[in-house]
Parts: sequence; structure tokens; C-alpha cells
Amino acid sequence: MYTTASVLFKTFADAGITHAFVNWGNDHPAFLEELKRERVESGQTVVEIVTCPHEMVALSAAQGYAQVTGKPAAVIVHVDVGTQGLAGAVHNVDRGHTPVLIFAGAAPQSSDERLKGTKNEWPMWLQDVPDQPSIVRQYMRYTVQIQSGKNAGKMVMRALQIANSEPKGPVYLWARRETTEEEVDPSIVEEKLDVTRWPPVQGPGLSPAAIDSIVDALLEARFPLIITANSGRNPKTVPLLSTLSNILAIGVFTSCPSTVCIPWTHPNYIGLSFGGKNDLLDHADVIIVLEADIPWVDSKGNKPLDDARVFVIDADPLKTTFGWSHVDAELLCKADPEVALSQLIEAIEGPGGQSLEAEKLSARQARLAELRSAWTNSQETAEGVKSLAADQSTPTVPYLLSTLRNAVASQTPNKGEKTLWINEAISNYPFTWSHLRPEHPGSMIASGASSLGYALGAAVGASLGGLVSRKEYDLITAVVGDGVFLFSVPASAYWMARRYNTVRPMPLPRPHVGAFPRGN
Repeated sequence: MYTTASVLFKTFADAGITHAFVNWGNDHPAFLEELKRERVESGQTVVEIVTCPHEMVALSAAQGYAQVTGKPAAVIVHVDVGTQGLAGAVHNVDRGHTPVLIFAGAAPQSSDERLKGTKNEWPMWLQDVPDQPSIVRQYMRYTVQIQSGKNAGKMVMRALQIANSEPKGPVYLWARRETTEEEVDPSIVEEKLDVTRWPPVQGPGLSPAAIDSIVDALLEARFPLIITANSGRNPKTVPLLSTLSNILAIGVFTSCPSTVCIPWTHPNYIGLSFGGKNDLLDHADVIIVLEADIPWVDSKGNKPLDDARVFVIDADPLKTTFGWSHVDAELLCKADPEVALSQLIEAIEGPGGQSLEAEKLSARQARLAELRSAWTNSQETAEGVKSLAADQSTPTVPYLLSTLRNAVASQTPNKGEKTLWINEAISNYPFTWSHLRPEHPGSMIASGASSLGYALGAAVGASLGGLVSRKEYDLITAVVGDGVFLFSVPASAYWMARRYNTVRPMPLPRPHVGAFPRGN
């Protein structure tokens, strides 16, 4: 016997979803029966089920999984209360532009005994709220009710198509119990759904006029600056940004970064901030804001020069999901960063491209070298201060983080090169980015948002995702602060880590650190 639940799991698998992070309830009998059928008939389920004792951890794990693999996972929760249990992780996957498919059951629509799946337990009256998806709708790229098993597969594919299109993010599907238990003909389940016919929208590029304006400005500038934060969510942009920075000697500054946008050792990487004073703005005459939600905070004395030429390149340059956001800019360009960077490089180095005169290039390089040296020297100095207390009892954050960095480098097989840092240090975000020195695309990730409690669940999901994507991490380390460890529902997170073999303690510095080595 096949049901709507059969169609859903089959479609998940066909679409490339390998894991479902689940918290079961009384609306899921059809799903549990389908899993049993799959195990009996083939010895395994088409999607790996990861049981999650708390929904917040489930969605955080799905976020970590998606950030590592670049592909969405599924999260299955229980009616309205399970949807509410997703908590602040909903904010994180939205603001962090992370594609996740969330499915929630819903209370049966009646107590008519003629209907399979009808209300038969007292909580089902209390769980029957007027508008369940409204709990999360404003954070979703798409919400839809599945009302029949016959078209459930196509509803899933539409949702994934939207989730994977920029700006990427979560989608929410829901169905009442009568629908999930609806019996469907085997031909519906066996139907071949060509997933290649459901591609995400290809990101647009810069217009020819925008390319000309930006390249001309970069060539004429005295001190050009690229401010970025999130371009590294697509790992392919990291070498492109490095190349563009190199060929025109452009400084790169990260503002509230969520991932590695440029290697820490890059000679033109000259600073970062989480809302603090960016002194470089007082000198930059051309600024490219590349995939940055908060390039500067005006009220903190941060503002470009009045005559600075500012260009914004972003999948959503107006930040349409923010109540307020504005950048005084010459051009707002809705473009995919990978495409835009490739276009700018081609316009400079390709046939008919314009090069920077040697003297000007040399002068820019010298200035960047000076700024880079000052920045890195300040970090080295800070790491050398063990404690600000006279009795040396309390280590400074830079000293603690550099000790952690060195310990990981000395105790992992690949000298820290295959370590994934999960950063939720919050008040110490700037220190964590500066002193852990992430080098490779994707080697440090954060939620990209402000709801605390992401790190531990994300570490579990990242470990599972690392296996799927063959990242072969030696170590996954969550660095947390500001109460994040407790907000992460540690009992649930560590239960999952142990259950799915994603945790193995190592002798690392203990304060505010949770270690999640890759399981065997």
C-alpha cells in the first residue's frame, strides 16, 4: 500500500535530499508506516532519517548540512507546536539564505470516522489552529498546503525550485493527516519525475553599462575597496574575488561575515568589523558592496566619503525582506556574485580589456601591504597578551583563540587544513574571525543571522553533510559564546551527536568550545 507519505519520501530522494531531520508526532503515522515498508522491501529507507529530540536542533542541523553540501535537507515536524519548536532557527535559515525544506503535519480536519486519519485523540482539537503556516510564513520563500497525493511530488519540486533560487532560503509545506494517509495508486509513486526539468533560476549578471561603469571607476580610483560578507556562501566566488583583488590591487574588507569570502592570508585582505568603526571608509573613493547585509553602521560614525562612488552587487540589493535598509549608491545591481565577478575579470583581462598602469598598480599594492601589515601585526600583538589580569588567571580572547588554533593544527592529521569552524561566538565574532584565520572556502561558517543556538545542531548536520559531500573533515569545532551553548539545547544536540556518531572528544582547550570530529 502506498500513501501520500510514500510520494513525499520518493520525491525527496529523487530530488537529491539524502537526510530528513525529524521529530515525529500523532500526525505522522503514514510516514512511519512508509519507512517500515521501505525497510521490509529493500532493507533501507530512501532518505536517511535523523531523529531529533528538539525541533530547534533539527533545523539547525539541517542548516549546517546545507551549508556544507550546498544542497537542502528536509525537516519534518509535528503540527503547530512542532512548527513553533523550530524557534529562532527559522530566523537563521531565512537571514542566512539557507535552502531547507520544512514539512509539518497538521491536525485532521474533522472527527468523521468515515475518513482515514480523522481526529481520534484529544490533542488534535487543540492543535487545530486557524492558520498554521502563518507561524513561519514571513520567513519562508514559499508556503503551500499539500491537499492530494496525486500532485504532492510536483508541489515538493516547486518548493525546492524556489528554495534553491536566489535569494535562497527555507520553504514550508504542510498537510493534514487525512491527506498524508490518503492511499495512492502505485503508478503515482512509480511515476518518473524528471528533476532536471525543475532547475533553480539562474542568477543574472551585470548589464554592459554596469560593467563599464564599475571597471572605469576601479581603474580611476585612488583607493578602491570591496566590502563583502556573504559572497563565500558560493565557494566558487572565493578564487574569483581573490583574482579581481589581485589584478587591480583592490582592498577587501569583510563586514559581519557569515562565511569565508577571501582567504585570511590573502595580501589584500585588510580588515573586518561587526559594526565597529571602519577607518578605511574615510579613504576609499570607490566602494563595491558585494553580498553584504550590513556594509557599515552609519550611527557608529561609519559613512563613505561624500564623493565616493558606491556600487552594490547583490542577489537582493534592496534587502526587500528588511524593514529598513539603505545604501547611498550610484548603482544597485541585482546579480549573482559568481557571474558578476567573472564578468568584471573578463572586462579587465579579456580581449579589449583595460589594464592599470604599472606605477598606479605598484602604489596601490604598497598601500595595501602597509594596511595588511598593520592589521596582522595588531593581531599578533593581541595574541601575545596572555591575560589582562595581574594574576594571569583569565586568558584574553585572542590568546585563547590562537591557542585553540595552534592546538588544532598540531593535533589533527592535516594540520588544521581540514578543520571546519562553526562560529557562534557572538560578542567575540571579530576576534574569532581574526584569530582562527580561516583560509579555505567553507572552512568557517556561521548562521548568518542573530538567533542564538545554532552551533551545536549545525555541527551535527555539518558532520553528516561532510560525509555525503566527501569533505573528509578531520575535525568540526563549534566555538560559542554569550550563552549559545545552553541556547543550542545541548542535551538534544549531544544525544544526536552520539546516536549518529558525529562526536568524539579531543584534548582541546575547554572554555566555550565543543568539538565535533567527523564520525567513522
